[in-house]
Amino acid sequence: MAEWVFRVMQRDLASLAEQIATYEDEADLWRLVPGVGNSAGTLALHVAGNIQALVGAALGGTGYVRDRDAEFSRRDVPRAEILAELEAAQAALRAGLEGLDDAAMAGDYPIEVGGTHATGQMAVHLATHLTYHLGQIDYHRRILTGADAAPGMVSPRKLID
Repeated sequence: MAEWVFRVMQRDLASLAEQIATYEDEADLWRLVPGVGNSAGTLALHVAGNIQALVGAALGGTGYVRDRDAEFSRRDVPRAEILAELEAAQAALRAGLEGLDDAAMAGDYPIEVGGTHATGQMAVHLATHLTYHLGQIDYHRRILTGADAAPGMVSPRKLID
């Protein structure tokens, strides 16, 4: 199960980075649109911090220290820095999920997040959280640019090595 969650999260982080890279005007990463409370830049930083903390640090012992408030308050972070944070989140995935076995997934997640959960349950939650924000970023980009959806963004074909 850990391998499946790992592959889905790898794919979706890569798709998120592709989304960030496709904004023609870097300033649009930080623009807000009516009815959308967060910019793409904010959501990308939030996802990167979330994975580095709740996968990398909690499961992989990376030592990452999260500043969740900064994920939502920083503005005008350059695209290159956002992409570097997403790359660090990929490394956190490898540190935290790669090689976990079914017994580890059935065991208790090492920190309490709104209660006690199995590691596998928390991993699935983190994967769906990532995909939720990926979809928000896709809509944000399309609203600002008028571009069509990115075909194949979460394609099962991208799960194959």
